Amino acid sequence: MEKEPVRMQLKATSAAGESLIAKVMGTVKHRIAARRLTPGARLPSIRSFALAMKVSKSTVVEAYERLQAEGVIRSRPGSGFFVAAPLAPLTLAEIGPRVDRAVDPLWISRQALEPGEGVLRPGCGWLPPHWMPEEGLRRALRGIARGAAATLVDYGAPLGLLPLRQLLTRRVAQHGIEASPDQILLTESGTQAIDLLCRFLLKPAGESHMRNRHGTSKGLFSMRFRSVRHSIPRNRPYAKALLKPGDAVLVDDPCYFNFHALLRAHQARIFGVPYTPSGPDIGRFAEALAEHKPRLYITNSALHNPTGAMLSPLVGHRLLKLAEQAGLTIIEDDIFADFEETPAPRLAAFDGLERVVHIGSFSKTLSAAVRCGFIVAPRDWVEALTDLKIATCFGAAGFSSELVLTLLKNGSYRKHMETVRQRLAGAMAKTAQRLARIGVTPWIEPHAGMFLWCRLPDGIDAARLARQALARGIVLAPGNVFSHAQTASGFLRFNVAQSEDERLFRELAALTAAA
Repeated sequence: MEKEPVRMQLKATSAAGESLIAKVMGTVKHRIAARRLTPGARLPSIRSFALAMKVSKSTVVEAYERLQAEGVIRSRPGSGFFVAAPLAPLTLAEIGPRVDRAVDPLWISRQALEPGEGVLRPGCGWLPPHWMPEEGLRRALRGIARGAAATLVDYGAPLGLLPLRQLLTRRVAQHGIEASPDQILLTESGTQAIDLLCRFLLKPAGESHMRNRHGTSKGLFSMRFRSVRHSIPRNRPYAKALLKPGDAVLVDDPCYFNFHALLRAHQARIFGVPYTPSGPDIGRFAEALAEHKPRLYITNSALHNPTGAMLSPLVGHRLLKLAEQAGLTIIEDDIFADFEETPAPRLAAFDGLERVVHIGSFSKTLSAAVRCGFIVAPRDWVEALTDLKIATCFGAAGFSSELVLTLLKNGSYRKHMETVRQRLAGAMAKTAQRLARIGVTPWIEPHAGMFLWCRLPDGIDAARLARQALARGIVLAPGNVFSHAQTASGFLRFNVAQSEDERLFRELAALTAAA
């Protein structure tokens, strides 16, 4: 095979300030992607490449080492370095988010998570990076780095870090939820918590008929999991919640769009109940129970996503009475708890964890990169959930747990959240005023949190507006991705913390005027 010519130039598009090592790596990767270097092709020698790119030999050595670690190239002792990476499929499509994709429950996340310089994200569900406690995180990281090596390199305990679980018992007690540390299971996130619960509740199709390759019944874990799950006393409300694919599950309408995606992944039939400023419409909730016979209901009971509404005590008590009569289990998603100024009622507190499972997370308040959530459940659920957690992700996120624990204990988190709540209150008022000037009106005035659920001027379709805005570098959250009944085509959800740029309102004014 011919040697690749020595004259390899830096990509013209290399970003200013990019390290020399990154530039060398980028050049090699670019030539592989462009088919100028193919699998098996020999790279220039370290000396010749350094001369051609006008960098030191040590820079090329480090770049080659990193490329080898990534699996892009490989070394042959005595022969040099060769391309190892398989070719990516050749495509003429534009690299970037798919604007033409159907506006479905994952559309917002896909667009908001795509990197893009200058892209505004008022439709996303998290705080901007500059709102996060960066310095506190760095200090905590330095402290952990000086601590026990096991935190950096080992798996965590199955239930999760005990000191953090002990602290969480005190935190949930502030909302009236009484639980011991052995009733708390740490997870990677709030999303993983819901997924584990859905896996636990939704019995796989054909479970009793599955066989392994030897023709015998399923393996040790499966038998262990079934035995633990089936050992739940039949008089416990949770025992009645075990579902199979095709069973009915209730959600709010509108609700967090990822509830839809998770439930569909578990083959549940979804039914929505209209949400009011004080909680689910109790009359419609009772009708849904009678008609669909659901066993499970997933909701936010504090700061509701996307509406920002808060559950009233009266609605909460009526809801639980209906749930008891129907044998309904409730998953209470409480990941926005720390955004509250005045705590709303918790269903788990009213219920005493009889038929309500409570979940939380620090991803929205502390760092999206620090994956740490938790489940609060009765003891007779926690053992089976722990087995399921081990089977699906094996270890606990010990490093993230230590980081969260450090920030909770040293007061950094408390001070951070006091600042965040003040900033959100100001951003909420300012965003509502700006939107009102262009005819976009809030459904309610939330008491706290980051979301405004807003009605567009008559005749404007939110999904169409979102597509047009995306072409202008703005990610919006159209209403029907939150609505199972598809009755929110005239609504948008705004994250007020991500709505500080005046460009957003100029573009919205132009788009709504042209609609």
